[in-house]
Amino acid sequence: MTGEMPKEADIHLIQRIIPHRYPFLLIDRVRDINGYQSATGIKNVTFNEPHFQGHFPAAPIMPGVTIIEAMAQTAAVMVGVAMDMADRNLLVYFMGIDACKFRRKVVPGDVLELNIETTRGKPGGKVWRFKGQATVDGEMAAEAEFTAMMDLDSGKGGAAE
Repeated sequence: MTGEMPKEADIHLIQRIIPHRYPFLLIDRVRDINGYQSATGIKNVTFNEPHFQGHFPAAPIMPGVTIIEAMAQTAAVMVGVAMDMADRNLLVYFMGIDACKFRRKVVPGDVLELNIETTRGKPGGKVWRFKGQATVDGEMAAEAEFTAMMDLDSGKGGAAE
């Protein structure tokens, strides 16, 4: 990336920043990127996602853990854009999830907005803390605070997410 920092990441830029791929790439776009401070991820929830085959066939509901993962992917893209990490093999590992609450079902047809705010972290730093809220049509679906380590792929492996 050159010049001014992007305020939005489409699916192509997302894939250049984080290593996640189908079926575990859980965001479609990140908008309103405000440097390291905040961003909003967008997840278009569709019935053909693999988790709906078993969660639950007669009443498909997006698993809560995938909502939290989508928050984390949004945070990683936000930091990745701010740190100009496209094509640099950024790896992100969960270190903790706190104050997690689920408020509403997320079902096929919903557009999940993932509002992320950095509460701790600095440019070049590895450990970051975020606060996330997932909403559908302005209604709270989930909220959580989470800590993640962001690192360039050293080829040495490491903690699993």
